[in-house]
Amino acid sequence: MALLSDLLGHAVLSGGVLALGALGEVIAERAGVLNLGVEGLMSLGAVVAVMTVNATPHPWLGLLAAGLVGGLGASVLALSSVLLRANQVLCGVAITFLGLGLSSVIGRSVAGVPVSAVFEPVSIPVLSAIPVIGPAFFSQNILVYLIYLVFPVMAHFWLFRTRSGLDLRAVGENPAAADAVGVPVMKYRALAVIVGGVLAGVAGADLTLAVVPVWSDGMIAGRGWIAVALVIFAGYRPIVAVLSGLLFGLVTAVGFMGQARGWPVAPAILNTLPYLGTVACIIVPMLAFAKLRSAMAAPAALGTPYYRSGR
Repeated sequence: MALLSDLLGHAVLSGGVLALGALGEVIAERAGVLNLGVEGLMSLGAVVAVMTVNATPHPWLGLLAAGLVGGLGASVLALSSVLLRANQVLCGVAITFLGLGLSSVIGRSVAGVPVSAVFEPVSIPVLSAIPVIGPAFFSQNILVYLIYLVFPVMAHFWLFRTRSGLDLRAVGENPAAADAVGVPVMKYRALAVIVGGVLAGVAGADLTLAVVPVWSDGMIAGRGWIAVALVIFAGYRPIVAVLSGLLFGLVTAVGFMGQARGWPVAPAILNTLPYLGTVACIIVPMLAFAKLRSAMAAPAALGTPYYRSGR
């Protein structure tokens, strides 16, 4: 029972990082912008959070700094791919490599140094005493509760229950029609990319301030790419994207547990489980269930720059 509880607890922590990155990507892609810079923005957020906390030390300031640097990096992507209409794929990949390289350079002074302050677990009375699931789900840090309860509900309500959310989705589906009725297409797209970048930076901070309280070069380890893939698996829906992050957090936790308990499986194979799971969860449902193909369909204008003269 304790083993299962530990497994679920680690899954919740690991999945929170993926959920935040995926949630930010949902917002950007709903506006028609493919942000492939999530990996680099997460890396920058992770190292900036550690540097800020070690200097202050206040984890909330580290989280704020990570969000700001993520938004700043995403602003570069918005400028190039939205306003200047450069290729979104190339711009996103460039942001990823820029973020990874920059975080590697500025993080040398704090590499391997334990973080001086982290987000401590906060137990919810009564619920935390439930066997197995209590310690796993209700004895977590405050970020976990925000990621799984507050953020996805807010994002879902905004996207599907407000006028501005409708405008954002219209920009991603048919920007010419949205522009014709007065919706500022470029403004919505740029803001969506920046918000997605902020959440990517916060996801990196979540990794170093709550999951693994130390910075090391390369510790993002493809989580940003998995977050991008989860958006497709979730059908571009915020709540499903967050739940998908929890699912893949469980896959990651199984790999870690297998190595810790000495399972007769090569560590390299266990480390590839999240990536194999990503491929399987995208390809298998689309091949096996025809109805899921339309549910997982991308916004019609995703990746396409908007030219007003072309409408």
